[in-house]
Amino acid sequence: MKIITTDIEGLLILEPRIFNDDRGYFYESYNKNKFTEAGIDADFVQDNQSFSHKGAVRGLHGQANPFAQGKLVRVIAGSVLDVAVDIRTGSPTYGKHVSVTLSGENKLMFWIPAGFLHGFATLEDNTIFTYKVNNFYDKASEIGVIWNDPTLNIDWGIAPSDILLSPKDELLPEFKSFKSPF
Repeated sequence: MKIITTDIEGLLILEPRIFNDDRGYFYESYNKNKFTEAGIDADFVQDNQSFSHKGAVRGLHGQANPFAQGKLVRVIAGSVLDVAVDIRTGSPTYGKHVSVTLSGENKLMFWIPAGFLHGFATLEDNTIFTYKVNNFYDKASEIGVIWNDPTLNIDWGIAPSDILLSPKDELLPEFKSFKSPF
């Protein structure tokens, strides 16, 4: 597995080794020893999966302590633009983001530790997105920022008129009024 660092400390892109033959392909999507060697020492406790239509934006979401989550995200089918925003108070990259295209074709994975908001935009219909988390979900600990925040200036790769949002995500605050719990 190839570990690719990003411009923000802690965010890692993981490129698995793919074994292709006439039957199809095989790859290891998780190996605790290899992840620990890469600096990802997470005890995963929950797996989540979503199915989305093209244009769906989910995020920007997170969990405050004591339910903060690290996430290992990937796409099984379709593709997304995946985004992580640094909300670690005092971090030199506070308010900055990294985005990466994850797809069923490229099989890349993205490690997002606690201290980041996370979201994705679905670039294709019938996209299946999955992730492992190292802490349990707690509704009372939800935090977030509106997807199109002008301060963050994220290019989601989709025309704003094509965006599909949940009613909850439409009501998230702007970054300038967000108080980070980290």
